[in-house]
Parts: sequence; structure tokens; C-alpha cells
Amino acid sequence: MPRTTAADKFHYTYVLESLKDHKRYAGYTVNLRKRLREHNQGKSFSTAPRLPFKLIYCEVCLNEEDAKRREHFLKQTKGRRFITKRLKSYYASKNNVKF
Repeated sequence: MPRTTAADKFHYTYVLESLKDHKRYAGYTVNLRKRLREHNQGKSFSTAPRLPFKLIYCEVCLNEEDAKRREHFLKQTKGRRFITKRLKSYYASKNNVKF
């Protein structure tokens, strides 16, 4: 069985939603479960005041630079609009609104 190397790791770009104020946060990690747990334990300075969070979106990349570039995009206005459009059904069911 082939050994797993650092090059075989997946790189996750993710979007969290605060259950407190419904604001979103975009990030990047190689361990999505661990990172979500850290966010919800208040270990991230930028998200600690808005606990708790839930994962609403993620993408998987094979290349770290691609994932970081995508994270940067999701933090920009175009990226926030993309997430809103991409999760159209999620927001419609959440708000009980039809688009």
C-alpha cells in the first residue's frame, strides 16, 4: 500500500456561518474537522466573539496555493456574492423565502 505524503493531502477552503449573528467567515485548512472544532472552541481570534459556527460550504483542492487563492476570492465582494448565489436553496429554506 502506498504511503501518504504531504503532497497527497487535501486542502480545504470553507465558509462558516455564525449561529449568533449569521455572518460568514471564509478560511483555509488541511484538517477541516479540527479547524471547525477550533473555531467553535473560541481558539480563533477573528471568530471567537461570534460563536457558535456551522459549516455551510467547502471546496477541496489538491494544491495549497489553489486553496489559498480560493479563500482570498471568497473573502472579497465577488466571492461573497458567489456564496449567496451558490447556496440559494440553503438561504431560501432558512429564510422561508423563494427567489
